Amino acid sequence: MRELITEDRRTLAMEEWGDPTGTPVVYLHGSPMSRLARYPDDSLFHELGVRLITYDRPGFGGSTPRPGRRVIDAAADVAALTAALGLQRFAVFGVSGGGPHAMAFAARYPERVTRLGALASLAPRDAAGLDWTAGMSEGNRRSAAAASTGRQAVMQHLANLGTADFPPLPEIEQAVLSRPDISAMVGAAFAEAVRPGLDGWVDDVTALFGTEWGFDPADIRVPVRIWHGGLDTLVPPAHGEWLAARIPAATLIKKADAGHGGHFDATPAMLAWLIDDNDGEACTPGS
Repeated sequence: MRELITEDRRTLAMEEWGDPTGTPVVYLHGSPMSRLARYPDDSLFHELGVRLITYDRPGFGGSTPRPGRRVIDAAADVAALTAALGLQRFAVFGVSGGGPHAMAFAARYPERVTRLGALASLAPRDAAGLDWTAGMSEGNRRSAAAASTGRQAVMQHLANLGTADFPPLPEIEQAVLSRPDISAMVGAAFAEAVRPGLDGWVDDVTALFGTEWGFDPADIRVPVRIWHGGLDTLVPPAHGEWLAARIPAATLIKKADAGHGGHFDATPAMLAWLIDDNDGEACTPGS
């Protein structure tokens, strides 16, 4: 783990995976996850020649909480982290709740982004023309309802997780999480995420489900690839469809028989696309 102290004296914890001399790619983890979240077979990064950079959003793992943060605030943190690593331009991608945070960086710093990937990503809560909770699992519908009330309601809601009346994950998601490699990685990443408490999770839910993001996905001008599972009920596929229609340079890949956790199997192809230089957009270290 490496720590960066931001200008406002917060700590951001980061990790690097794969080839240290490879093409840099910044990964924005889902929620509630941590810098330990990534594709579970680390050999993939070496095979592709990827230098994967992950970090804990504020309140998760080793990063200082930042109550009241919005999705757009992730942009400055990614900018600070990558500047400290000497990276000028690079690809960025996020999964689930990490997707909007990856988009935030691309919207705010387009000159630093070569390509953007979003897998099983949420659309904004105020997305015009989108019935935001339609087809969404009961658990996430409850999270959305709490977020619309405020941070304290989200804290209470998350503190009640695990009670007998809280709905379990759909079977298609349980099947993915039962795979040994995924189970081990997710278990470690989740444990680290909540090790300091629930602040990071609470602030992620509040920012993603209950507040305005601080940017419009339509403003993203870099090449974008969006992946979504057709059977996803945690983040319904209509979210990915809305994003693909809203972002000018976006391509949608929809896997009809995949759920939310299908993003694991979709990651190798996404990474290969992110680092592909067939359009002359190289991912480069410092100037």
